[in-house]
Amino acid sequence: MTAVIGITGWKNSGKTTLTERLVAVFVARGLRVATVKHAHHDFDIDQPGTDSFRHRAAGAAETAIISGRRWAIMHELHDESEPNLADILTKLSPSDLVVVEGFKKEQHPKIECRRLAARDRTPLGLPGIVAIASDHAVSDDLPRFMLDDVEAIADFVTGYLGIQPR
Repeated sequence: MTAVIGITGWKNSGKTTLTERLVAVFVARGLRVATVKHAHHDFDIDQPGTDSFRHRAAGAAETAIISGRRWAIMHELHDESEPNLADILTKLSPSDLVVVEGFKKEQHPKIECRRLAARDRTPLGLPGIVAIASDHAVSDDLPRFMLDDVEAIADFVTGYLGIQPR
C-alpha cells in the first residue's frame, strides 16, 4: 500500500507552496512521489481549439493524450458522482508516497497549514490532522513546524509513515 500524506488548510494558508516544496525534498531523497490535487471549482486542463478538447466536446467519456514526454487521461464525470480519494489512489501508478492537497474531510493523515495571511486562521478541527505547519505561534497538542522548515516536515512525514529513502 502506498503511503499517503495530506496537506490541508484554509485558502491562502500555504498548501500549494508546502506541497511543491515537500515533493522536491522527497524526490531529492530518492522517493517516487505522486500528487493529487482537489479542486473546488470547475477546471479544465485542456484548451479550446485543441484536438483533444474537440474530442471531449463531441462527447467522449475519456480522452487520452500521449506524447514522447507525457500522457494524460481526462475523464468526464457527466452524471457520475465526484470520486473519493480512495478511488483516485487506485488509478495512480505505483509510488513510494502520494502527497494530497485538499480532500480535507477524508480520513488520511494530514498536515494542517496555518498562515497569518490566510482567509481564516481558525483550526480546521477535522479528522486525520497529525501535525501543524504555521508561520506563527499556535497552541495545539500536535507536533508543530514552521511552515518554511520543509526538511523537518519531510523528516516528520517519512518517520510518521515509516518510509525509508531508497
